[in-house]
Amino acid sequence: MTINIILLGPPGAGKGTQASRLVAEKGMVQLSTGDMLRAARSSGTEMGRRVAEVMDRGELVTDEIVIGLIREQLDKGGKGFIFDGFPRTLPQADALGRLLEESGMALDAVIELQVDDEALVGRIVKRAEDSLAAGQPVRRDDTPEVFAERLREYYKKTAPLLGYYYAKGNLKAVDGMAPMDQVATQIAAALPS
Repeated sequence: MTINIILLGPPGAGKGTQASRLVAEKGMVQLSTGDMLRAARSSGTEMGRRVAEVMDRGELVTDEIVIGLIREQLDKGGKGFIFDGFPRTLPQADALGRLLEESGMALDAVIELQVDDEALVGRIVKRAEDSLAAGQPVRRDDTPEVFAERLREYYKKTAPLLGYYYAKGNLKAVDGMAPMDQVATQIAAALPS
């Protein structure tokens, strides 16, 4: 059975962690926008050259390019897709819906990892402290200031998707603050069987 889902939630909510588990357990393909852009940039393809040109100018990659990269991945097929980091805006959600329809696919669930913002900031600070203690560099976005800005961007641009998908009947909420195994169990329960 092919299942296509979107994982929604603010930065640091655990979307990447849960997507990795779904990849390992169900053989799904994680479509992370950042990973796709980096791979395209180094691919040498026509799309990759377009991505590199835009990024080298310091500009944001257009929705058209991102949709093109997603289309390439969908064309490869698989046991289902996990959209991680896309869509981020209502126009992107509309574009993804059209793309899935054109590809003869459906969106089976949109899973919101609900988190407490204060606890989330604490989680990010702890991740930075753990990196320092292990002698690893701290990710630039693991500082409270940068993280707070990313959180504001999420609520301004991405949070409206919750209402959008709720109205379509796709939205399922899970407790993103629960231990990782419990979050995975909740996600599994939210997927169609």
